[in-house]
Amino acid sequence: MSAPAPTTPSAGPVLVVGAGLLGTSVGLALSGRGVEVWLRDLQYEHVRTATGLGAGSPVPEGARPALVVVAVPPDHLADAVADALETTDAVVTDVGSVKAAPLAAVRARVSAEELSRYVGSHPLAGSERSGPLAASARLFEGRPWAVTSHETSTPEAQRAVVGLAELCGATPFFFTPQEHDDAVARTSHVPHVVASLMAGALADAPATHLSLSGQGVRDVTRVAAGDPGLWQQILSANAAPVVGLLREVGDQLDRLVAALEDAERPALAAILGRGVDGTAAIPGKHGGPPVEETGVFVVVPDHPGELARLLADVGAIGVNLEDLHIDHDPGRPTGLVELRVAVAEADHLLSALADRGWAGHG
Repeated sequence: MSAPAPTTPSAGPVLVVGAGLLGTSVGLALSGRGVEVWLRDLQYEHVRTATGLGAGSPVPEGARPALVVVAVPPDHLADAVADALETTDAVVTDVGSVKAAPLAAVRARVSAEELSRYVGSHPLAGSERSGPLAASARLFEGRPWAVTSHETSTPEAQRAVVGLAELCGATPFFFTPQEHDDAVARTSHVPHVVASLMAGALADAPATHLSLSGQGVRDVTRVAAGDPGLWQQILSANAAPVVGLLREVGDQLDRLVAALEDAERPALAAILGRGVDGTAAIPGKHGGPPVEETGVFVVVPDHPGELARLLADVGAIGVNLEDLHIDHDPGRPTGLVELRVAVAEADHLLSALADRGWAGHG
């Protein structure tokens, strides 16, 4: 979808329904910008905690918000959005990770006028942790925020949701609901499933095998630590795009197995090369073109202050880090820190770190 004209974010008041990780983070971000925020949650303890963190205040009797942000689990999303449309005259959005199915359910329940005040949205930010104590006012800063207007959304409603994203520090991107669901199936939902399958293969592995775990297996399986109950809801709500992509992955897996069984190295190379192409297609920092990176590996003693000293030295050398990984040595009190840098900077960094007493390699 095309982007609307630039907007001035709404001054509120904003009602946040659901004071978990995302809802509380929205409240913290808006409150920090001087917006009046009201909080509601079926678990009042969440409201009390979020209030104590500074995310807003409990919703007052007779409140009339200008914007309602629904931040509840997927199974309850459509009902909460419809309730907000029916009981207020506010613009209503949500921060759920699936858009088409909730829109269809809301459309079946509310009037055309009420539906025109609804614009779905989805901040691409989160954590393996949950609940208000995991929230952060900076959770959305620099992150994409999908805005998914439908065909009868009013321009005013879309501007209000774009303003919300901007106030939270995010960058709005514009999709139809189905475009959004197809995109997140490819970039989030199917990767989570694949990571879960791989992590599941480790659950009963012999301890001697797991002693060889390195950063690679941690990278592949990290997202599998997400809440299974929440992910069951997400995957069920976006089943069709996820199933379609999993069938494609399954076809590629069958080809890979056949290539290994038949010792067909050219076929194996083609499949692995396709993976390299996909990695290169992922946008770089700030949405820019990918930077050709390499790793510089440095041995760091595992005690307080050493990692900070290493990073201070990297800063003094003047090399920009693209990423950083830490792999702990299972047999010694040291860690192996991988500094991801531009290829052109690697030799200079390695040499300069050696001059400062760091042991490492490229």
